[in-house]
Amino acid sequence: MRSLILLGLVGFAAQLVDGSLGMAYGVTSTTLLLAAGTGAAATSATVHLAEIGTTLASGLSHWRFGNIDWKVVAKIGVPGALGAFAGATFLSSLSTESAAPIMSIILLTLGLYVLIRFTAYGLPRGNLGKPLRKRFLAPLGLVAGFVDATGGGGWGPVGTPAILASGRIPPRKVIGSIDASEFLVAIAASAGFLVGLGSENIDFAWVGVLLLGGVIAAPIAAWLVRHIPPRILGSAVGGVIVLTNVRTLLRGEWVDAPGGVQTVVYVIIAALWVAAVAYSAREYRREKAIEAADAELLGSAPEEETARA
Repeated sequence: MRSLILLGLVGFAAQLVDGSLGMAYGVTSTTLLLAAGTGAAATSATVHLAEIGTTLASGLSHWRFGNIDWKVVAKIGVPGALGAFAGATFLSSLSTESAAPIMSIILLTLGLYVLIRFTAYGLPRGNLGKPLRKRFLAPLGLVAGFVDATGGGGWGPVGTPAILASGRIPPRKVIGSIDASEFLVAIAASAGFLVGLGSENIDFAWVGVLLLGGVIAAPIAAWLVRHIPPRILGSAVGGVIVLTNVRTLLRGEWVDAPGGVQTVVYVIIAALWVAAVAYSAREYRREKAIEAADAELLGSAPEEETARA
């Protein structure tokens, strides 16, 4: 019972982050399930089955708050589903021993990307209003869907920053559109795992608890996306993913590092993680101060023109 309650809290926290940032439900949940000793393919299958419900709830919540661009959902969702089905069947064919370190490497790469991307660059806002073309979104969806299924997460870490980097639609609509299109990806990945694994390797109690936690968090996250600083959250989540998957690799058969080496690596990563979050918080405050100063200057300009008249 205690493990189920903990899993429900993981689902709640992961969806809270995912719905606010447009990524990290799958990566966070998969990382923690792998750390608990669950097989790679079974872990990804469990997470994707839960995501069918969480992404539906998240998509509806984002739609209610006006956070979705349906043209983007259509152009990226179908290729994403094809990539996810292919990735699920590929992962199902690997042995558990082979798949676990491969998945950790994928997750570590995604975690580093999230950490560096949000810490160093924040959210780009140029090119707003320009259309996102199918020739950009379709290959992006195909790759993101494949990575998502093989890594137990990746739809958001691959898709969200790529669309944000274009600067063509507001960040809240990027996040809402990615979350809504992930519903198709979750269905396709789940179908691939059921074909490749069968249902006997999946713990449906875990699926249900993850789903429940995520569904409760979905409307809260859709509201928070208008208020929470994504730059700080991205740095924080990226650090969790990096630290957890480095731990998995260092303790695995591929590396099997001595305890002293592990401790030194953890301390270094933790220090860099704290520095990254602090830097993101400082840059966020600086950006807000600049925006406030610009708004004040714009507000005072009409008054000066009136005084001259």
